[in-house]
Order: sequence, then structure tokens, then C-alpha cells
Amino acid sequence: MTADYDWNALHREALVIDSHNDTIVGLIRRGGQSVAGPDAPARGSPESLIAYLRGPVDSAEIGIQSDLPAMRAGGLDAAYFAIDDTRAWGNHLAYVLDGFGWFAAEAAAHADQITIARTAAEIEAAKAAGKAAAVLAVENSEALERSLYVLPMLHRLGVRTMTLTHSIRTYAGDGEQAHHAGGGLTEFGRQLVGGMNDLGMLVDVSHLSAPSFWHAMQAAQAPVIASHSACRALTEHGRNLHDDQLRAIADGGGVVGVTCVHHFVHPTHPTLERYLDHVEHAVDAAGIDHVGFGSDFDGGSYLLDSAAQVPRITQGLAARGWPEPDLRKFLGLNHLRVFREVCG
Repeated sequence: MTADYDWNALHREALVIDSHNDTIVGLIRRGGQSVAGPDAPARGSPESLIAYLRGPVDSAEIGIQSDLPAMRAGGLDAAYFAIDDTRAWGNHLAYVLDGFGWFAAEAAAHADQITIARTAAEIEAAKAAGKAAAVLAVENSEALERSLYVLPMLHRLGVRTMTLTHSIRTYAGDGEQAHHAGGGLTEFGRQLVGGMNDLGMLVDVSHLSAPSFWHAMQAAQAPVIASHSACRALTEHGRNLHDDQLRAIADGGGVVGVTCVHHFVHPTHPTLERYLDHVEHAVDAAGIDHVGFGSDFDGGSYLLDSAAQVPRITQGLAARGWPEPDLRKFLGLNHLRVFREVCG
């Protein structure tokens, strides 16, 4: 049953938040291509540490998915811009600071189009001003270089969310690819959860092994997010969440950003309809107040070509009969509520 409202008008008026992209590193590796789009001046000099360590990507072969033109075209108001430092090869903190320094220069150069948001009010203000809001995120706590004293310094820079691991084992605990080891969070990882709660940073449980996930849920004193995960009941992939994990996130007041990474959606035939199945299954398991959008654009998510196609999700859910209030929650209000509660 198709909904009886104008889904396109709703999408353009609603607050739309994406809880995970890898766009900063993607732009740097494409010669410092601007967040304002390929027609804006590139910021490739001086060379960034990320560019040196990771090497170039040919933008003609693989384009950027979530720069400002694509976000505007897709009605995407805010996104969590993450830096995954897993491949920093012993330079994790410098890698993260390099990327955020580069991005800060970009945000300053294009302040009429984008702002770095530290609070929910700043996300809302950016929407009202017609600007995109960027939330700084760290993917993989190896950026701390095993020092909890680094954490408040990253918070001062504006970082508001961090995954505890990537998929491999880290000093904080086991990622999902280390699940055979049977380990969970280390003592450092448990202290890290507490430190993030104290500072008002979102603990991101995407990428964790099952034991690490449950340790994080036990340690957390505030709502957590899974910024880019899908449903294990529909696709058996280590990065997807079981129903009891979805319910646990909801019970703690958190939110799951359902990702459109193609092989998380389906191993051989990922489609938009199958992605919508994941969204609806997450809602069935966790409740409508605890599910949002988390693309993983520029990090291996190719089900949608770019952020410009995000309205297709709204169209698809409206065609399935979603009521307008539920759709607004999914598009951004759930992410905003949790961000406000934890980060201010």
C-alpha cells in the first residue's frame, strides 16, 4: 500500500542524516579533490600523510559518492564523516589528525556550504541555513595509540563518535573478523567506553565481534550506535547484527544505521528492495525509534551510486506504506535524538 503523501516533498523537508561515510580519505586519495566537488579547487598540496601512506585512487574510475553536490542532490543534510585508520601502519594518530586537518581547511574554505557540527543544535542550525553538517568520526580506536589521554584531545577537535575496533583485533578488543579467537573487549576497551560516555561521545559498536559487542553493551552507561550495519537474519555476514543485538541497542536507547553495503545486503544479488527488507527487519526487531540510515559511502558501499540516490530509499519505504512520522524518524530524527542525548 503506497503512502498518501508526497514522498519527494517529505524527503526534501525532513532532516536526513547519514551515520557513516569514508569520504575524507576518499577525497584525499583522489589528489585532494574538494568536498565542494570536482569543479572546486583541489587541496592536494602539501601532500597529506594519508595520500602518502595509502596512495592514489583514479577518480575517473571510481568517483566520490558523498561530496557536497551529491549530498545536495540527494537531500542529505548531515553525515558522520569518518576516518578509518586501520591501514595507517603504525601512524594511526597522525593519520587521523592529518585527515581532520585537511577536512578542517576544506570546511573553512567552503563555510557557506558546510559546517562541522558538535551538537544537535548545530546540526539543526546548519539545516536551517541551507548548509550540510559534518560530524567528525574515528573508525578504529587504534587512533588513540593506547592512550586514553588522547581521547579528550580528539573530543576538543570535534570528534563525537568512534568505533572501538575495525574488523580485526585491536588493543581495545576483537573485531568481527577475529571472532574465532573468542575474545571480547580488553580492559583498555572497557575503560574506553567509560571515557567516551564521560565526554559525551557516541560509542559505535559496528565492526565488533559478538563477545566485544556484549562487553560494550555491559560497559556503556549511555545509548550506543551501530553506524553502518545490517541484519544477520537476512544475510549471514559477520558485519551484520543478530536480532538480540538489535534489541539490545534499542533497549539502551541507541540507534542502528542500516547500511547499503552491497554484500551486507545480499551476497550475490543485492537490490534496493532487499535493502529495504533489512530496514524493515531492523524496525521489527528494534522498533521504529531505533533505526536510521548509515550508508558507508566511499567505503565500499555500491548499492546506490551516490548520495544523490538516497531519495530512492524514501520512495521505496513510502511505496511500502510507511507513515510519514515513521519515515521522518528513520531519515534523521532517530539519529538526532541519540546525538542530542549523548553529545548535547
